[in-house]
Amino acid sequence: MPSSPAPCRSQRQPSTRRTTTQRKVYGKRKAVAAKAVFEQGSPVKASGHVSASVVDATLDEVEEKLGNVAIEDKEQALEEKREIQLEKEEQDVLVEDPVEDLVEKPSQSPSETVHEEASQTAPQESFKQYETMVEVRVCSPRVEQGETADCASVQDVEPETSQVERRKGRNHKPAPRRSSGCIQDEKMNAYTRIILDEALSPLASQGVQKFDSWAARAGNLFEVVKLAEGSYGEVYKLHLREEVCKREMSKAKLARLKAYGDGVFKIVPLRAKSGFGSKKFTSIDEIVAEVKMLKYLDPIPGFARFRDIHVVQGRFPESFQQAWMHYKKTKNDCLNPNPASKRAYPDSQLWAIVEMDDAGCELEKFSWSSIFQIYDIFWGVAMALARAEEYASFEHRDLHLGNVCIRSSRPDGSMDPPSDLDVARFHSSSGFGLSTLETTIIDYSLSRAELRLTEDPDVPAEIASSDLDKKQIFDAIGRDEDEVLLRNTYRYMRGELYSGDPLVTEKVPAVPGIWSEYVPRTNLVWLLFLLKNLLKNRRPEAATHQDSTLSPPRPQRKPLEACSPNKNLSRRAPGQKKAGVQELGKSSAKRQVTDDLHIQANLLKNILEDRLSAVLDLLDLENRPEDMCCAADLVAYAIDSQWLTESDFF
Repeated sequence: MPSSPAPCRSQRQPSTRRTTTQRKVYGKRKAVAAKAVFEQGSPVKASGHVSASVVDATLDEVEEKLGNVAIEDKEQALEEKREIQLEKEEQDVLVEDPVEDLVEKPSQSPSETVHEEASQTAPQESFKQYETMVEVRVCSPRVEQGETADCASVQDVEPETSQVERRKGRNHKPAPRRSSGCIQDEKMNAYTRIILDEALSPLASQGVQKFDSWAARAGNLFEVVKLAEGSYGEVYKLHLREEVCKREMSKAKLARLKAYGDGVFKIVPLRAKSGFGSKKFTSIDEIVAEVKMLKYLDPIPGFARFRDIHVVQGRFPESFQQAWMHYKKTKNDCLNPNPASKRAYPDSQLWAIVEMDDAGCELEKFSWSSIFQIYDIFWGVAMALARAEEYASFEHRDLHLGNVCIRSSRPDGSMDPPSDLDVARFHSSSGFGLSTLETTIIDYSLSRAELRLTEDPDVPAEIASSDLDKKQIFDAIGRDEDEVLLRNTYRYMRGELYSGDPLVTEKVPAVPGIWSEYVPRTNLVWLLFLLKNLLKNRRPEAATHQDSTLSPPRPQRKPLEACSPNKNLSRRAPGQKKAGVQELGKSSAKRQVTDDLHIQANLLKNILEDRLSAVLDLLDLENRPEDMCCAADLVAYAIDSQWLTESDFF
């Protein structure tokens, strides 16, 4: 696997951009990403017991569909046929007394004749809209040649424009209409257009939507839960209410909806173009860079699955506000202002909502205890970074424990450490994958990547990055040991970028554009931070993880109590004495198997501990090898050392 070493020099020169086409993705996804829950084609349907906002949103959708209805080709062809028939009939009608013919024989009128003929090819109901009294003129054929002629007309009938002409005129001048909560504000849509162009669904790319209307499309089929928050904004999860869905929709629609899975929504307040909020919040360019990276890195195993991006305006809907209040009452890390506060956010606040797959539990909220869990978490993140380096020259630059999510691949979703029997049944020689924990890297708001969006080698790659010198993240010190390590890691990363030495942490003047450069050793700095946290903060592991199906736990003897060899033997008939001896033999054999499994598991634990200890030496900031320049180098070293197998990576 080729590596891209970062030059170690005091003054870094701008790196040349690689213009090669997109490289191969190492590893395979286990499943196809789900569609966006709020996509127009999703099976989400409002139930009968919904709020007024849900009804308004539904009416908006109907209004949009009606506004798009045009005269179908079949009706147009029918109208052309009617006009031809009228012209033909005009030549046969007597000009002397046309009114008498129309009054005395209404069934023979040209319009009636056309209706009778057309009824053979179209339903009778389709002609009701044309049954309108109109002025009928019977003219000489010379009119077609440009000559004037006297025309007889129906008396006492007011001239009226036909319904077809009125419909054609309406098509030429469409009236403004609402479209499923989309806001018709040209300036605002133009301001957010570069975000809207990244949306995947037609509705999301159409324009800015009302926050209430956007949320109301899910009806009461989802439970909104706030998961976390940060300086960027907040993260919510929409969990499907299966009991409600079973009452409100068919089994087929429910199955389709369950296939979407639980969606995660990152809600980010956007910087206003002018006025209140124009000097804070996330800028339009920053959210576009993050979304582009989400879409570009989506094929890589170990990275978040992107669904869609929405831009909404207004205050939090009731369901999201209640989720925020519940988080405030039950968690001690709620630092963001209340979304209902007008001092914090105006009524016209714009929000970007990034919709993704549910990647599981954040690592900082998970209690790990087994070395098997630590091994899988660390190498899962390291291999994901290695893939992204080769695919997109990627640096994460903010890989704290909150930006790593974990979930179990077990059918029941259990994340308990593996038992001794699980270790014995595992066949991989590397030991990777024993805990069944899978990792996902999230949040690329501070990341850097090269996006090769075309196959043309002459077109340079687009650089997506963020200027971290403007984030004011390098001066904080930290309140406890863990936070001190985190804040120092930010400074190590900056030293690596500016001087090639992470230990040179003195603040130097910012260099414009330097954060767009590719320095993959920053990924190693964060991997060192991750491994130190995993080893330092693990909870004490249980004495044994023996499988209870092998044998019951051994009875404990009281201190100083005489232990008779016949104590556990029950009195048996003479014919049953041999069977009792056999049972004792089976019990002893089971205990021997249990002891062997426990010894085997402990042996593998010691091996994995030694390997991770060696990794700490490889990543040490003072004594690291010169040829260890990126996560791909570390993974290649692990494969060569048989700490990982090629199948683990490829």
